Amino acid sequence: MTKAVIWDFGGVITSSPFEAFNRYEAERNIPLDFIRGLNATNPDTNAWALFERSEVSTEEFDTLFAKQAEAAGHHVPGRDVIACLSGDVRPRMVAALQKCAEHFRVGCITNNVSAGEGPGMASSVGKAAQVQAAMATFEIVIESSKVGIRKPDPEIYKMACRKLGVEPADAVYLDDLGINLKPARALGMTTIKVIDPDVALEELEAATGLTFD
Repeated sequence: MTKAVIWDFGGVITSSPFEAFNRYEAERNIPLDFIRGLNATNPDTNAWALFERSEVSTEEFDTLFAKQAEAAGHHVPGRDVIACLSGDVRPRMVAALQKCAEHFRVGCITNNVSAGEGPGMASSVGKAAQVQAAMATFEIVIESSKVGIRKPDPEIYKMACRKLGVEPADAVYLDDLGINLKPARALGMTTIKVIDPDVALEELEAATGLTFD
């Protein structure tokens, strides 16, 4: 029985940073998904992983990512990647989150970095206000940059369930990355992959018995 709904933030509550990465690549004649590919190479020890666990500073990430990009054949400073992280808030997802909060425990697990404003990585005042309004709905927010653990480490999902006082089998988890859903599913969570938000909300309706406008 569903007792909690746990959400990723970027790519779920907000639009995916991958869209911004692709725009950046197209503008600079860099192969599509080059940045995403770098972030998936040596995923536990690359510059991105170190940054999400707060093991390197913003300045160190800028240099480390640039070196990894140069080694792969293109010039991409880490600071340019950070600038792509701020997505647009999806109003229907926020409305669904708020409705879920009326019936279930709700929490957030986000891989983020210590730059920008908060878990949603908002880079402007307007976006920051929208993000904070959404974040205020969550009972708990677990940020990789603060706890030193990042998805897909199973411990971060267990941490969320402990804080919400539920068993994994009683939780629904939404994320836009399959690699992050796999360990949640292995723990017993009901998982929803968010590619098309409308489809994801239909799946969330099926999992919770709620109806979202």
